[in-house]
Amino acid sequence: MATLAPSAGAPAVTQNPDIRYLGRLLGDVIRAYGGDKLYKQTEYIRSASVDRARGIQGADVTDTGLDALSLDDTLSFVRGFMLFSMLANLAEDRQGVAAEPGADVASALGRLEDEGVSRDAVMALLDDALVVPVLTAHPTEVRRKSMIDHRNRIADLMRLRDAGRTETDEGENLEEAILRQIALLWQTRPLRREKLFVADEIENVLTYLRDIFLPTLPALYARWERVLEARPPSFLRVGSWIGGDRDGNPFVQAPQLRFALSRACQSALGYYLDAVHELGAELSLSTELAHVPQPVMDLAQASGDASPSRQDEPYRRAISGIYARLAATYLGRTGRTPPRPSALRGEPYDGPADFRRDLITIAQGLANEGDGALATGGALGRLIRAVETFGFHLATLDMRQNSEVHERVVAELLSRAGVEKDYAGLDEFARIALLRRELASNRPLGTRFSDYSEETASELAIVEAAAEAHRIYGPQCITHYIISKAESVSDLLEVNILLKEAGLWRAGADGDPPQAAIMAVPLFETIADLEAAPKIMSAYFGLPEISGVVKARGHQEVMIGYSDSNKDGGYITSTWGLFKASKALEPVFAQAGAAMQLFHGRGGAVGRGGGSSFAAIQAQPRGTVQGRIRITEQGEVIAAKYATRDVAMANLEAMTSATLLASLEPEGISPRDAARFAAAMDELSQAAFAAYRDLVYGTEGFKEFFRELTPIQEISGLKIGSRPASRTKSSRIEDLRAIPWVFSWSQARVMLPGWYGVGHALAGFEDKALLADMAQSWSFLGSALANLEMVLAKSDLGIAARYLPLVEDQARAGDIFARIRDGWAMTHDGLLAATGQARLLEKNPKLDESIRLRLPYIEPLNLLQVELLKRHRAGEDDPRIKEGIELSINAIATALRNSG
Repeated sequence: MATLAPSAGAPAVTQNPDIRYLGRLLGDVIRAYGGDKLYKQTEYIRSASVDRARGIQGADVTDTGLDALSLDDTLSFVRGFMLFSMLANLAEDRQGVAAEPGADVASALGRLEDEGVSRDAVMALLDDALVVPVLTAHPTEVRRKSMIDHRNRIADLMRLRDAGRTETDEGENLEEAILRQIALLWQTRPLRREKLFVADEIENVLTYLRDIFLPTLPALYARWERVLEARPPSFLRVGSWIGGDRDGNPFVQAPQLRFALSRACQSALGYYLDAVHELGAELSLSTELAHVPQPVMDLAQASGDASPSRQDEPYRRAISGIYARLAATYLGRTGRTPPRPSALRGEPYDGPADFRRDLITIAQGLANEGDGALATGGALGRLIRAVETFGFHLATLDMRQNSEVHERVVAELLSRAGVEKDYAGLDEFARIALLRRELASNRPLGTRFSDYSEETASELAIVEAAAEAHRIYGPQCITHYIISKAESVSDLLEVNILLKEAGLWRAGADGDPPQAAIMAVPLFETIADLEAAPKIMSAYFGLPEISGVVKARGHQEVMIGYSDSNKDGGYITSTWGLFKASKALEPVFAQAGAAMQLFHGRGGAVGRGGGSSFAAIQAQPRGTVQGRIRITEQGEVIAAKYATRDVAMANLEAMTSATLLASLEPEGISPRDAARFAAAMDELSQAAFAAYRDLVYGTEGFKEFFRELTPIQEISGLKIGSRPASRTKSSRIEDLRAIPWVFSWSQARVMLPGWYGVGHALAGFEDKALLADMAQSWSFLGSALANLEMVLAKSDLGIAARYLPLVEDQARAGDIFARIRDGWAMTHDGLLAATGQARLLEKNPKLDESIRLRLPYIEPLNLLQVELLKRHRAGEDDPRIKEGIELSINAIATALRNSG
């Protein structure tokens, strides 16, 4: 049989038979659909690359087999290697390669009990907890949804195979069914031809919310109820930025916000309608055989269901009435007739609490029968939990905009209203005083009789749409307004001014605090922003009106950005800056009497905060989690973590268990060690920062080197998101978004944002014993070095050197690359010394195996990418060259997994 899996002796494959099985089927598909010639070429290139990677004696390092490929063959070859990586990812996810031991709530409870933390303390924490993955449209997912759908069907079929099945439910031979899905993948166009619009991104994320989160969260809660032996509140929820994130995306406006919320409501209510319909079929209890309490009889009587066949079945009649009311709610809130209309007339529910109340009435009625087993768990229990968790809004939608936009809009409103003609010219103290005066009055600044600039009109329309959404879907549909580039107290007050224009901020009367329906949340992104965060939040809390709002709400959120702080200061300085800012904010919040809720703006790549969420949450400073945490899930990470219900359940378990441990587990190091370690980290951070800044921002020609060495220009042309690659038309690195910055370096296998500067710091740090102690006993540094180690293992400076001919100034390119190569070597050697290893990933054999499996499949893709880039930039206009570059970007990203 044909094979695309590595050779039998390759250590990376021996422990995962699924990879070998799926690779064999892929080889069959390539031979059947691509032809014997393509199969033999692919197999030759594959085996030669594997031999080189394994260091087999006699392997010809110059004979790659790539020169024999025509352009058409190149496209087919790249697709084949991309599909192998995709199937290998699937196999690893199924076998739990990415799963971490103890990353579940049951294990966390056991660990806490061993530390003397009682079950009552856990339940007390959960009473006020909030854990939220927030899905964003950040463009790092290069695969079309059609490709992901076929992959998920293969995963479903492989689960049948695990169960010993040889046929599908439809009677088809199971292996033939898997083979057919791989053949469909082979013949499915992997690249998008058209640019994504915001509406496309909204529909894409809805598939995860509807198909994964809606059924998975109630199932998780049912599991936790058994583990906790109690029913926790719905503390784990889901959020989204898609349709509300306007920072640098001019295509997100009021219509997109309305569309996102309407479609989410439609999905939630549609799910509930289906669930209620199924309940009607299930709850066939007869008054002839069961005692039915009066509240259920009242619901049945009010339903209007007079069907003779159901006269002795009050639960079914009650369900008919609930369905009718829910169908009317669907029509009223979405403007659409439900797919399965009700034959009865019903009044729409005022909100999800009213709907839940009827369901609870049914559950309480069932609890009176027998031992009460009919009321616990089951479809009814899952539906009640879903309503508590998702409401009528499905996912909380965050709004986000840049502070510079707010400043311009508020300045125009103040000027047109005759309040202040030169707001931009005021100093910070004068701005705060003016904004506070305006917030003390409910008089709006805007008027429909004024002609505002396009920007101001758009921002006013957004907050009006948000107020309208609160009226239609309830206040949980939008609860946070994120302020990018937050650098002052006035940046937060300006958002409250805009919210006031739509009635979402109301001044207090008769000594009552103001009411803020949406929370203004600062996003601190750069190293300087993170250092200033405690001072800004202290001053913000010091304002009486803000203090009143925060105390009434009970908590305040602060968002900290991983991506831009990394681009600004390098990996270790960013990581340490985030840790220190979080720790420094804790006493500020304590003094304000508010619970601290940190929102971690993480990406997929280590250079953007990627890596293990389980380890990262546990490594947070003690006292900064407090049971409340939100984390962004972006791009390819969404498909990796939530593609199937099983994988989603494992990742949500990990996020929740890590939150419990970070909140309740005692500090792992003594105060004395904490002080010593912090002083050492300050020294390391300063050295790493100086080295990183000197290379990236202090080296003449570095910007040109980066843009010519990496495929940044070609990545910017990919149809992977609705948002531009840069915030402005500037070509400066400062103005480039962090996503293409990180993504481009990973394509060229440099991975520079994830490690550069660390080696200089480690080499210059004299107390090596202290460094080893920190790496061994401090979860913060252990987690940081583990992510760093993964990036070093995935980088390859030998392959990166193949990209050097793309740089026009060869002399400068050689000098810069020599510094990068030396920096990598210092980082590599310093990490091994600190962790006590002889080679990278020596202590993480599963990850080592996973990466070594991929390396022979990535090298040929990089070599082809370089040649295609040369031809493209030389002016060759064959469309197959451009397609080949984009396919190679797709394939390399798939193989590297967390590349964006």
